[in-house]
Amino acid sequence: MNTVFNTESFRDDFTFRNSPVAVRRFPFPFHEDKYMYAVNMEPHVPAGPEGHAYRAPIDVDEHYVSEMKDREMVLREDPLRAQALPHMMAAQWDTLELLMEKQAEGFPELFSLTKNGDQWHWINRPLGIDQKFIFGDTSTLPYEPMDYIMRQTQGDICIVDQRDSQLWMDAGVVTTQADWSLDFDLGMNFMEWHGPVPLAHQIGVFERALKFLLNLQQGKPVRRLNWTMTINSRLDTSPENYPKWGPDRASVAPENVGNKVHLRCELQSLWRLPRSNAILFVIRCYLIKMEELVAIPKWARRFHRVLRDLPPELIDYKGLTRYRPTVVEWLSKYDDGKATSPGIFPD
Repeated sequence: MNTVFNTESFRDDFTFRNSPVAVRRFPFPFHEDKYMYAVNMEPHVPAGPEGHAYRAPIDVDEHYVSEMKDREMVLREDPLRAQALPHMMAAQWDTLELLMEKQAEGFPELFSLTKNGDQWHWINRPLGIDQKFIFGDTSTLPYEPMDYIMRQTQGDICIVDQRDSQLWMDAGVVTTQADWSLDFDLGMNFMEWHGPVPLAHQIGVFERALKFLLNLQQGKPVRRLNWTMTINSRLDTSPENYPKWGPDRASVAPENVGNKVHLRCELQSLWRLPRSNAILFVIRCYLIKMEELVAIPKWARRFHRVLRDLPPELIDYKGLTRYRPTVVEWLSKYDDGKATSPGIFPD
């Protein structure tokens, strides 16, 4: 992998842009021309064409350095975006180990991890980090282990503890979320933090998902895709910062849909951790502008149909009500009415 890292901003001037390579590796979330909530779990194993976001266990792409700078700014402005309850220290070290190992495994030219007993040596070449530390000794790192590695990992994480036949959100680093708050959800169980989602409860989606996850095995991670839409290329669309991004929804017009409106996809991978028996949710956010998405004709047709026929409850829940008709109309010119081949990968 010969990655050239972009210099870009996810706030203010919004200079984010995907290269043609990044467009084709985007994890497009719709396998058919309609959408409804589902458990939609599958094994987290390599899939898709070479270079796709599914190829590595923990993905790294051209936005890595810029995303890490944005995370640093968010954590400096709001330290509560990284929190862990006291009993989660073993899970923090589990998380550090998994993320270091998987990044070094997937991108050995960018990262390396050497272990000699509890004496570990981590090298992060893109960020210029060369860190020797003692595994299990927090005093040998500049931050607690979860905080340390998440300043070097794209996406957010939640670490959920398993007890009393439930999953509890007891730790996380969350700076690129789609309108939910770690500070609010910390300490909630699985059913509580999914409470606001419409329609899914009526068909038992979360009951089935919980049963599945309680039986998740170590070494057999799974993944799923989730999505929403974002106006401008803002990673941090948190409730805490709603005054900064909420008004953007009123700025969409036919002439700016292509550059301003983004499909926001979350690639969620779930891992059973070995020492703590907790589950790590890695929630990697990808953005793609409408003018980039329509470069893949199959995606343009499919997303037009999904957005056009989306149930009213989901339109409201995902915050699309104000601008969806404008986007549907804009996308319609890319839908020739032809049948669309199955699957999520570009044809």
